Amino acid sequence: MAEFTVPALRVVHAVVGTGSFTAAADLLGYTQSAISRQVAAAESAAGTPLFVRKARGVEATRAGDAVARRAAAVLAELDAADRELAVLSDRLAERVVLGAFPTATWSLVPRTVAALRSEHPALVVDLHEASSPALVRRVGAGGVDVAVIAVGQGLPDYDLRGLRTVRLATGGSGVVAVPRGHRLAGRSQVAVDDLAGESWIAGAGLRGDPQFGAWPTLPQPRIAYRIHDWNARLGYVAAGLGITTVPGIAVPGLPAGVVTVEVQDPSWSGRTALAVTKPEPTAGQRAVAAALRETSAGDG
Repeated sequence: MAEFTVPALRVVHAVVGTGSFTAAADLLGYTQSAISRQVAAAESAAGTPLFVRKARGVEATRAGDAVARRAAAVLAELDAADRELAVLSDRLAERVVLGAFPTATWSLVPRTVAALRSEHPALVVDLHEASSPALVRRVGAGGVDVAVIAVGQGLPDYDLRGLRTVRLATGGSGVVAVPRGHRLAGRSQVAVDDLAGESWIAGAGLRGDPQFGAWPTLPQPRIAYRIHDWNARLGYVAAGLGITTVPGIAVPGLPAGVVTVEVQDPSWSGRTALAVTKPEPTAGQRAVAAALRETSAGDG
């Protein structure tokens, strides 16, 4: 007596879910002839038709629905087994506390964690969001294992002696975020003089914490609002209440109602980001720092 195979169950589940052999083939990356063979094998194992062929697609019989329902449970268990085996075979089975300044958590950090989860499923990464000065202190004190901090013109000279640093590619010297429909929105580059007369949405926070707001070299900018939360700040920009400066690292995570414009400013050397660890990081901490570098390089 024929028995169900995993490929046949996977195909039946896909055909029921998509409603056609063609869509199932696209979903699974199979040829249509392979789909037909697997369906035939499943029907042979079931001893009854699983689908009724129609002019447009197919419709599952009661038996087809039953097999697809059971197939979903089987496939979920097989996927869980694959994940468990990956964990058992992964040597990087440790917990790493990753700290980052707020705008680094929009895109760089989640994409890095996703890459690490795929490559090292036993590596657990906990997120800690804080300002760069606080993160430097916490790496030194052992509260954070890997920290993404901002460095460059206009920022404090952090004492990084005795720490290991990895420079990240973070998209240049910074950009200005403006609402769609703004007079500058269609331009790829502007000069500092083009920013004169604009209303600015500036950051607000603890004394000593770096803040973004008006372009750094713009003389006498007009600050319209000071807002602590970045989501609210960008909401004000999207609503046309002002513009703001954002670091290049944040650009992939900006909301749909905001566009960016590069500022040509020879007097501004810009800022970048570093991944900072203790001088002798663990294997997991080195993997996190390396993944941050690779992910940031992909943005360049």
